[in-house]
Amino acid sequence: MDLERIERAVREILIAVGEDPDREGLRRTPTRVARTFQELFGGLGSDPAKYLTASFSESYDEMVVLRDISFNSICEHHLMPFEGKANIAYIPDGQVVGISKLARVVEDFAHRPQVQERLTSQIADLLMEKVEAKGVAVVIHATHTCMTCRGIKKAGSVMITSAVRGSCRSDARTRGEVMSLLHG
Repeated sequence: MDLERIERAVREILIAVGEDPDREGLRRTPTRVARTFQELFGGLGSDPAKYLTASFSESYDEMVVLRDISFNSICEHHLMPFEGKANIAYIPDGQVVGISKLARVVEDFAHRPQVQERLTSQIADLLMEKVEAKGVAVVIHATHTCMTCRGIKKAGSVMITSAVRGSCRSDARTRGEVMSLLHG
């Protein structure tokens, strides 16, 4: 990531909005913003599949659910934050993964310019591919500051997206069970 270039751009934005980037309170702001962007967009240089390379043989073939994985991301349309909780379920087919690895997958995909719909699908598709699960479901609840702090300004609005794959999608009873578990 080109931190110096980000700093120059932030300095130009401050000038463009009528501020003095050399005044005391703003002097280090370009550097702080560059470091913030480095953190918030750290997933751009990372492949979340790396977290799913180690799995464990297990004859368990019932649902595995990890709920309330907190995350934050940046809306690619307005470069404003959105944050929420990701809920993941999968039905193993002889292999299970460590639960912290599921949270790491969410984190890597979230830390890049994103839209919630894509984030939801990316997590589900990667789990289907790398874990070779019989079925996967991902449900994300998030609040978007691009909607709550600007534009329509509807505080408290929550967007919910889901991505359902394999037997979690094709079997109505399994879909019902997984959605019941994911929504609590």
